[in-house]
Amino acid sequence: MDNLFARISQNIEKNIRISDDDALALFASNDLLAIGELAAQVNRKKNGDRVFFNVNRHINYTNVCVNRCAFCAFSKETGEKGGYTLALKEIRKRARDAADNGATEIHMVGGLHPDLPFEFYLEMLEAIKDDRPRLHIKAFTAVEIDYFSEVAELSIERVVERLKQAGLDSLPGGGAEILGEPVRAQLCAEKISGERWLEVTELVHNAGLRSNATMLFGHIETAADRVDHLSKLRQLQDRTGGFQTFIPLAFQKENTRIEKAVGVGGVDALKTLAISRLYLDNFQHVKAYWVMLGLKISQVALAFGVNDLDGTVVEEQIGHDAGAESPQSLSKQQIIDMIRKAGRIPVERDTLYHELKTY
Repeated sequence: MDNLFARISQNIEKNIRISDDDALALFASNDLLAIGELAAQVNRKKNGDRVFFNVNRHINYTNVCVNRCAFCAFSKETGEKGGYTLALKEIRKRARDAADNGATEIHMVGGLHPDLPFEFYLEMLEAIKDDRPRLHIKAFTAVEIDYFSEVAELSIERVVERLKQAGLDSLPGGGAEILGEPVRAQLCAEKISGERWLEVTELVHNAGLRSNATMLFGHIETAADRVDHLSKLRQLQDRTGGFQTFIPLAFQKENTRIEKAVGVGGVDALKTLAISRLYLDNFQHVKAYWVMLGLKISQVALAFGVNDLDGTVVEEQIGHDAGAESPQSLSKQQIIDMIRKAGRIPVERDTLYHELKTY
């Protein structure tokens, strides 16, 4: 195993990619600190000691969804207690309040609502941009884009074109879960396939929009499933260069329907973040999503190859409905303090990683 770490370290210096077998060997290793140091080595080359964050707000505009994914505690059926769809007036108000409190980004995702026309989503974007034109709207997963195409009976290319015209600026990258079968079939049989997620994302990138990429881990998947997922993302990034950030999402198992789900411990979380940083050499950024990882693990992750802590968030629902115990939001000062106490340099950014202020 020492030879593995030495060889990977040498390859990092020579800009040689780690292989799938290397990644699997790292997942099998119990030397967490050695894995973390390798990831930190990569991150230092890419980003130095800077850790990025932004001032943003989440708006989950509806939880009504035609799909009933086994891992999801957020979605509701039409008429089910707890189901909701925000009015355009309310969405506009939340975006306005966010902008007035310093937010540069609105992050919007929702369920696949059976009754909303495509025009609703266009009007939602237009309402926000009319009111606060400088807000960056990061909205809709590849799953939602594919659904809009079905609802509107338009090609993906035309859907993306119309969304861009209405004000869409980038995509958040959710809906990837685990891209490979048969795990995906057990997690979300009704959702588009992993292959389709990659196809839609490639079309989005080709249309000039950037996106993030996610991986939901800690349920029924194996290390091989994780590496296969990372491989698919790395190959797509080679073709398009459209991914900005990779975000491993720690599975929250409360109120879900996956009986044998393992859940995510701190060691597994840090190992997964570090190996992701090592494997995804063509991604500039790896994010610790504190909403699902918790604050302490996210802070420690800054020594394991992570260089982004997401943002202030405000009123996240999807992870919390599944049992996330993190706060609903953090202040800018709290994030700055977290980064400083980890011995790193806080850098406020916008969605596209333009640096706004170094603290």
